[in-house]
Amino acid sequence: MYLPRPLISHLYTNLLRSHHPLSPPVLLLVALEPDSLCACRILTALLKRDYIPHKIQPVSGYADLSKAGEELVRPMKTTEGGSGGVVICLGVGALVDLGAILGLEDEESPESMCGVEVWVLDARRPWNLSNVFGGEPIETPLGELDVNTRQRHAGVEKGCLQRSYKSGKGGIIVFDDGDIMGELDTERDAYFSLVEMPEIEEDDSDDENDEEEDEEDSQEIASSRKRKSWSDRENEDGETDEDEERPRQRRRSNSGSSVASTPRSKTPSSSQPTSPIFNEQPVARQSAKRLRRRLRKLRERHERVLEEYKNLGTSYSEPVSTLAYSLAADLGREDNDILWLAIIGATSLELSGHTSTGLGTSVSITQSLPHEHHKTWRSTRSSQTYALLRDEVRRLNPPPADQSPSISPGAGGTSSPSDNSIRLSPDPRFLLLRHWSLYDSMLHSPYLASRLHVWNESGIKRLHKLLAKMGVSLSQCKQTYTHMDMDLKKSLRDRLLKYAAVYGLDDLVPSGSGRATYEQEGWGFIRSWGWKAQLSAVDVGVILGAILDVGTSHAMSSTSASAAAYNGSSQATVVTEDIPDRSEALLPRFFAAYDALAPNHPTHLLTSIPAAQHLLRSILRTGSSLLVKHQIRHLRAFRMGVVKEGPDLALFANSPGALVKLALWVGEAVAVNEREKKGPESATPLVLAALDEARGTYVVVGTGGGIGSGEDLEARKEKAERKAKKEAEREQKRKIREDKKAARAAQRELNGDDSDFEDDDTESESEGDSDSSSDEEDEAEMAKKQKRGYGHNRFGIAFQEVVEETNARVKIDSFDHCIVEVKKEDLGGFLEGLSLKAVVGR
Repeated sequence: MYLPRPLISHLYTNLLRSHHPLSPPVLLLVALEPDSLCACRILTALLKRDYIPHKIQPVSGYADLSKAGEELVRPMKTTEGGSGGVVICLGVGALVDLGAILGLEDEESPESMCGVEVWVLDARRPWNLSNVFGGEPIETPLGELDVNTRQRHAGVEKGCLQRSYKSGKGGIIVFDDGDIMGELDTERDAYFSLVEMPEIEEDDSDDENDEEEDEEDSQEIASSRKRKSWSDRENEDGETDEDEERPRQRRRSNSGSSVASTPRSKTPSSSQPTSPIFNEQPVARQSAKRLRRRLRKLRERHERVLEEYKNLGTSYSEPVSTLAYSLAADLGREDNDILWLAIIGATSLELSGHTSTGLGTSVSITQSLPHEHHKTWRSTRSSQTYALLRDEVRRLNPPPADQSPSISPGAGGTSSPSDNSIRLSPDPRFLLLRHWSLYDSMLHSPYLASRLHVWNESGIKRLHKLLAKMGVSLSQCKQTYTHMDMDLKKSLRDRLLKYAAVYGLDDLVPSGSGRATYEQEGWGFIRSWGWKAQLSAVDVGVILGAILDVGTSHAMSSTSASAAAYNGSSQATVVTEDIPDRSEALLPRFFAAYDALAPNHPTHLLTSIPAAQHLLRSILRTGSSLLVKHQIRHLRAFRMGVVKEGPDLALFANSPGALVKLALWVGEAVAVNEREKKGPESATPLVLAALDEARGTYVVVGTGGGIGSGEDLEARKEKAERKAKKEAEREQKRKIREDKKAARAAQRELNGDDSDFEDDDTESESEGDSDSSSDEEDEAEMAKKQKRGYGHNRFGIAFQEVVEETNARVKIDSFDHCIVEVKKEDLGGFLEGLSLKAVVGR
């Protein structure tokens, strides 16, 4: 079942009404990512205000999810002595059948879902349609014996919850952000057609004798035509002989609407002819076999629709945190703290590579739209989400009359110790600018690093030359940002705007003076905690990601251990003897990140800045090594790189999130390099693997090139205009041909000769067809690029196909299916099979 966006607060309101002191606590299953973490903070703030007890359980993968279902969800089931309850999945479960993985389907009990109601908020796509359109608790009325009859649940219409729906009976409910109601009409019709379709008896003879039945049908049609021509009578439907030319087409068109409800008749129709030819085979057996065959084809067509949707490839929709903020706003509970959490969650998607075409870079989007701010998943409907967040910032944080509505990065601190406001700021695309030196912040920016090629000496020289043109000395820019000259900080943005275009850094700084609302497109968000701290949303996203990826207290210890192993120390084998399970190491990091998001205490964020700096240094160091040593190889369908050594190997081998960030850094560098050499083309997908010697495995991640739906807004508008122009030109040519044809007809009529009139007409039509052939080819190419799923990351599907076709030992446990773990000995065969697969949607 799914909850439409206009009714987003309906379930929470029902929870408030039904809650009592003896109710079981609400269970929150949260993925280990900043977006889900921020959504968890928003929901727990709402639950605390309403005195609803709750329990938070972080899950790192499907193994943890299944374990939570066994240990935490099972005691809630009414069949196990529990009283039911509510389970909220944040960033969890969109791609799998939650009823099966959480153990809610009990075959022995007539009561399905066992009184447990599961709310699903996840940005991953495509949806598992069993959750979206199914997941209803079964209520069997007394005397109901027909297993094919679908029970109608009160308040649910074709999987969509209505205002009359009442909670308490269990079920799986997906929160719709607009995709389901706006894009899945075809899949919904196919799903419910399959549900309402009667069961088909399997008969091997039907498949073996399909060709024979087709021949019999054609003979039957021929004999029927012959009899009807003898008697000159109308057919059974009252149609004349002219319509009898297509009996098969008419029969096929009627089957679509009545086959699902037509019973299997075993007596011939009274209007059926009784010729001896028909008596050779019983009419009842023919019609039943034909109906069964049509029903099977209809089922295959509906199953094909669902299979095509399943194979679209992964993508990401609206952030979970903004969906949770919509719930708070609908309840009238929004404030600055909740808004800040939504902003952090939305910003973190860009840092994690969660784009509208799946996990990957988005370089091609900025190339196709050079005059717009940097886009990732924002290129489609999510651009409206950012606009709404900016509107909310202006609404909840009106600027004082004597101050500018924005805060520039050089404005220093805040003027009031009690200022906790959120402002819009035109920050350059540097990481941790206010908490690092300007030089380090620029050097570790993926955007700047990929375009200046800072992994080699010439790239470092370009960076130094840019700073020199800006009038910033190396000694000045290598100081801590807070100790830099105040005049330099105030003029930094203007200097960057002046010289960035010279080095192809058009999107380095958002334009606009900020005096008007429309001029603040692409501006970032910044929040102040009085005189304690001032942090941007991007910086908080970087810090949260670092806490989840490398931790806080273990960051430097893991670095020293990996460095010892890299230098050939005798203690290297001792370091890797006892390796804990990854999920056990990740869970403490979750609660450290959860505490860092405390609304009025940024202390934990500030103390975790060294961990974020350590992660960024490791990414730059390892990525530069891969590029300088030419270890990125070009295979048939993607580029491939393997991290086998280095001081940061343990970091990337033990943290899939850190490996993803490294792959995004390398992928963006490769994409920019390809663009400079070959022109503005789509980026090549990248596969990056890190060796985990202790476990004897490789952690493998596949990132896409960011092509496809990134061109939705402006590119589609330009294509539509181009198509309209071509249609106008084609219409003008058609009118000219008609005028010429009329003139020729008049001339022939005067001459009394019309023998070659049809030939001339045919010639003019063929001429028009040849004129539009090139236009049709262009339209076909445009239609291909606009096709749903074009450019989506299909590594998860390709990984599963390779596992089924080979003997490779692969563990797929991450919620992002493009992250897997492969045995060390099987990596070669795994990559060989993967090179033959389509890893990007076409």
